Amino acid sequence: MNTKIVMTSSAILLAGIGILFSFLPNEVMEYLNIESNTITVLFLNLLSALYLGFGLLNWMAKRTLIGGIYNKPIAIGNLMHFGVGAIALVKVAFNIQTHSEIIISLTVIYMIFTILFLYVFRNNPTKIEK
Repeated sequence: MNTKIVMTSSAILLAGIGILFSFLPNEVMEYLNIESNTITVLFLNLLSALYLGFGLLNWMAKRTLIGGIYNKPIAIGNLMHFGVGAIALVKVAFNIQTHSEIIISLTVIYMIFTILFLYVFRNNPTKIEK
């Protein structure tokens, strides 16, 4: 499997969410009907830093061999993020009344990335000749 596509697409997704939370925290909270105060803005900014950092990590690792014993921390970190995120989203997706389209979409995306990173983690990489 060519992990460059998986790493690039996950990097773009994570960086996109990070940029959204970094530059538009008040707008995100207003759209989601969350009370805007200093603490919630701080939490969104900290969450933004996490998403941007993980996105940058994936972007910088996209050309390396990932899988098996190669770059195992990157593979397991991504698997943990997307796996735990998918479980949390599935739990919320069945009970949410408003903005269900966002939660369901994120749930599907997170489940897909969980499966992809599980595959990457469990299999040895193959180097693609140019």
